[in-house]
Amino acid sequence: MRRTGPVLAATAGTLALLANFHTSSPSTKLPIGTSSAGGTAPSTATAPSAPSTTGPTPTTSTQTVNGPDVPNKYGDVQVSVTVSGGQIVDVQALALPSDRQKSAEISQYAGPILRDEALQAQSANINIVSGASYTSQSYAQSLQGALDSVGR
Repeated sequence: MRRTGPVLAATAGTLALLANFHTSSPSTKLPIGTSSAGGTAPSTATAPSAPSTTGPTPTTSTQTVNGPDVPNKYGDVQVSVTVSGGQIVDVQALALPSDRQKSAEISQYAGPILRDEALQAQSANINIVSGASYTSQSYAQSLQGALDSVGR
């Protein structure tokens, strides 16, 4: 019985480390026409007055879309995603379980982690937050619904 305290502390510490473990690193994407040194790639035009053969410069459109409301046994989850230039730039939780005090505490803890996971993954393929598995699954479903509606 005297070992219960240290064992629980070690288990909690291990779970905290596992919850923060990330298996992939974010990739760096450079816009077309730039080099990794930050400069612009050499132009293929032979004269300064030569017409461009690359066509018009694409404009970066920004869309914010709400995902579907996804219920689970602890409450509803709904997110809003902002996509700009094909990249997820923001994810906001519109609804997280909060009808019970424990659900509210878990949502307050899990919400920022799920947001960070979505921004890092750049998709709805996110890691589940330990202790918030139902919320995590519903969050991913709502995020995927929002991404589907923007064609991503």
